[in-house]
Amino acid sequence: MTLLELKNVTKKFGGLTAVGNMDLKLEKDSILGLIGPNGAGKTTIFNLITGIYRVTEGDIIFENKPINHLEPFQVADAGITRTFQNIRLFKELSTYDNILTACHYNTNYTIMDSVLRNKKYREGEKKLHKQVTDLLDIMELTDRKDLVAGNLPYGLQRRLEIARALALHPKLLLLDEPAAGMNPDETIKLMKLIKEVRKQFDLTVLVIEHHMDLIMGICDQVVVLNFGKKLAEGNTQEIQSNPKVIEAYLGEEEIIC
Repeated sequence: MTLLELKNVTKKFGGLTAVGNMDLKLEKDSILGLIGPNGAGKTTIFNLITGIYRVTEGDIIFENKPINHLEPFQVADAGITRTFQNIRLFKELSTYDNILTACHYNTNYTIMDSVLRNKKYREGEKKLHKQVTDLLDIMELTDRKDLVAGNLPYGLQRRLEIARALALHPKLLLLDEPAAGMNPDETIKLMKLIKEVRKQFDLTVLVIEHHMDLIMGICDQVVVLNFGKKLAEGNTQEIQSNPKVIEAYLGEEEIIC
């Protein structure tokens, strides 16, 4: 079953075409990698899917419904959440409170309930606490829950951002360079984590990454972009041996006569 589909999607900034005639299908419960050189249009596609940018031409279909007219908060309501290439946490809040702010999306009590501190409010707060505690445990952040987010090591800040995205109970999780700045050991742990949360939360994942070990280790399918257009698509073995992909990353071999 196709969860997300891009149909002939184009995004232009003035005379510059950042994404051109892009077709993409993402199957439910799969992990798809989006790779390409810097400036290829990968993050622009994320911004189009999440409503930050408007599509110039084409359609974005999620669960058989067009979403390219929606605002970012409406896209999140539909079940799509993301992380960012540049970490965007509430740096002055604790690890616990960063996740709690996202979990409040799931509450059903009103402002008046919170003022009165009635039963509905108390039950809601208890539910929120459990959600935060569970996410801290899954992300192995329990022992850092009281630390200010800005003081966390870089790799743990990445984990916290993923936890905050998961707090919204998404159907589709977009990860923008989640391994950026991580050492090899942290990257291996992240690979394991992505596989675990995909299974535990019944997620479909679309990931942008320059770490090829991560892409090749977790992705079912890979799409390669170059200059805003699809260069290649296939499984990891097909992508690794594709001459066009090798040329895009390493350059064309010069023949000396």
